Amino acid sequence: MTDERPEPPDSVADGLAERLADYSPETLRDIATYADELAAYREGATEKEGERPDEAERDRPESRPEGVPGKATLTVKEINGNRYYYWQWREGDTVTSQYKEPVNDGE
Repeated sequence: MTDERPEPPDSVADGLAERLADYSPETLRDIATYADELAAYREGATEKEGERPDEAERDRPESRPEGVPGKATLTVKEINGNRYYYWQWREGDTVTSQYKEPVNDGE
């Protein structure tokens, strides 16, 4: 831990950063969880706009491997120009990811 107050990223509006500074650590963690889940939802919504039914089945709870909780969301990460599906969920203050499969852009 550092004693210095962190600087907000450039993408965060000044007014928002100032308001966040007034919240308790617990509320900030709740906001962080919500923001992470909202980002995963928005990423999924962007992908689902052109989604076919077989793609929707990928995120069904029964298709989750053992150890992936029901609250996990399917996200896409780009690594070295390649796209991959990952299950992602929050465990306390950390976000946990588990590899699923490569994204088949031809689908």
